[in-house]
Amino acid sequence: MYLIGLTGGIASGKSVVGKRLAERGAVHIDADLLAREVVEPGTPGLEAIMERFGTDVIDRDGSLDRAALGAIIFSNPNARMDLNGITHPAVKALTKKLFAEAEARDPHAVVVYDVPLLVEALKGDDYHRFDLVVVVNASMDTRMSRLMELRGLSREEAVHRLNSQATDTERLAIADVVIDSNGTLDDTLRQTDALWEQVLTRA
Repeated sequence: MYLIGLTGGIASGKSVVGKRLAERGAVHIDADLLAREVVEPGTPGLEAIMERFGTDVIDRDGSLDRAALGAIIFSNPNARMDLNGITHPAVKALTKKLFAEAEARDPHAVVVYDVPLLVEALKGDDYHRFDLVVVVNASMDTRMSRLMELRGLSREEAVHRLNSQATDTERLAIADVVIDSNGTLDDTLRQTDALWEQVLTRA
């Protein structure tokens, strides 16, 4: 198995790159989707969140009210750390299971682990080790515009989200490959296709 860590700041275009690599033949594992799975109704994760943050973050149907929780954690670093302490171990365990399943199906599989908080996670000694780390990079202004125009956030909300993650400098410091997504969608896809060809020669 050839394991790629894919990361980038919020609204950087990381998901576009991950989807393209999957179209080209990679096994795409999205940490954000796993983070949703481990807090579904009835899970220990959701119970722990309710104990820490109260019933105000639980919707009427018993599911997590992500907007209510987001309003808390993106403006409160301590609350964000508490949430990470609940969800990250569960996501890590599920990820390892999916890696093992992918390798069992195909020992030569190219697996792309799409994870926003890779810089933060790599500080842990027991985290996954990657054959290649790919960082999708866009300027702060570009990402700010995308958050406001495409996701409908206010400037204040956008700033909170941007500031809650690692800096561009920290992300670029761990990169083996950088994909510049400041340009057009076609530009980003061309760079991703070129990356895939390089991976095929290495894997």
